[in-house]
Amino acid sequence: MTDERPVLVATEADDLTADMVITELNRRGVPVTRFNPADIGAALTVSVQFGSCPAPVAGQLRTPSRTVDLSQVRSVYWRRPVWPAFGHLGPDDARFAAAQTRYGLGGTLYALDGPLWVNHPLHNAAADYKPAQLAVAQRLGLTVPPTLVTNDPHEARAFVGSHDQVIFKTLRWTPYQRDGVPVTGWADPVTATEINESVAVVPHLFQAVVDKVADLRVLVVGREVFAVRIESGTLDWRKDYSALSYRAVDLPGRVEKALLAYLEHFGLVSGSFDLAMDKAGDLWWLELNPNGQWGWLEESTDLPMSAAFADLLTQGVAP
Repeated sequence: MTDERPVLVATEADDLTADMVITELNRRGVPVTRFNPADIGAALTVSVQFGSCPAPVAGQLRTPSRTVDLSQVRSVYWRRPVWPAFGHLGPDDARFAAAQTRYGLGGTLYALDGPLWVNHPLHNAAADYKPAQLAVAQRLGLTVPPTLVTNDPHEARAFVGSHDQVIFKTLRWTPYQRDGVPVTGWADPVTATEINESVAVVPHLFQAVVDKVADLRVLVVGREVFAVRIESGTLDWRKDYSALSYRAVDLPGRVEKALLAYLEHFGLVSGSFDLAMDKAGDLWWLELNPNGQWGWLEESTDLPMSAAFADLLTQGVAP
């Protein structure tokens, strides 16, 4: 008997990574409904009842081409959804409308009992705090570079002066412009003389540089682990994708076990880990992106990443 329960894919309009997974689901004949919260009121409708039906949550989510019985959803792929900003409204009305959407649509989806989330947004959010990431990684036996989070300029200068090379990293990626030009937070070297009293305004993250020979991006999907070695010759490989080369590698069993335990700790079923390999071949923890990009890695290595996501979403249960 064919399982007609749908998979929900929440993402923005232009998302090639989600396209790859949806294509794989379509190939398998799995019903898929793609939606974006930003379309509420225009191309997205939600209508749900509580307390008046046998089921605790009874209702529908509708797009121009699909109607979904929310009680039948088997899994939710929470990829890169965009929440509406309601820019056509005044500031107060826009804040009110945005809150009603997050807590109405979002709250309805969170109320569903049964679907597998890849990943649940509340779990993604909990796992997105870098200080917590560093502590959990060390508890699980992963090697963490010396790191300081501080808004004390004196502490920052002392830390930078005590290591051969130190980088500054943002604690959270945030859309940011300077003089109208978008600014991206790369991992940039910093010296003690560059640190001034402005550090006192907010916490900053400073980290000793790993003397690396390569980077690793490790995608975990359920219990499937895909490790890709990235050769770049740069401090931050994200600055120039055209200079990168890739090859699939195997992780040491101890590290693979720790990464799986890491996801379990935060209640995640998928995540993209960044590691650095030093000259001795040892791996250093850098960070986790609970919902990181991976599509270009599948294209570069032929690793079956989208198939692994399709498997997980089709099963609709955590491994």
